[in-house]
Amino acid sequence: QVQLVESGGGLVQPGGSLRLSCAASGIIFSAYAMGWYRQTPGKQRELVAAITPSGSTNYADSAKGRFTISRDNAKRTVYLQMNSLKPEDSAIYYCNAGGNLGHWGQGTQVTVSS
Repeated sequence: QVQLVESGGGLVQPGGSLRLSCAASGIIFSAYAMGWYRQTPGKQRELVAAITPSGSTNYADSAKGRFTISRDNAKRTVYLQMNSLKPEDSAIYYCNAGGNLGHWGQGTQVTVSS
């Protein structure tokens, strides 16, 4: 079965950095567009960043210039490097394979607070 396992979340101070990882199994990873989404209570899940099989990237306006998505097909892993974190970045971050109708991880909590 398909598994997407996120890691790297946690508590960080404003201005700090975190690196999220998502290890995939059960899919032909190199063929999938991968994405990171986030959700806060009472709000819809929103796209943060996405990367195509060829490595093209797309970012939400809120992430541009601060976040970087990357992938390592040999390790079947997608990453989200988050710098200059703000309190409003606090959310549960979800890994996705294949878009809205694709596969989801269980999520990892990111809390930005002093």
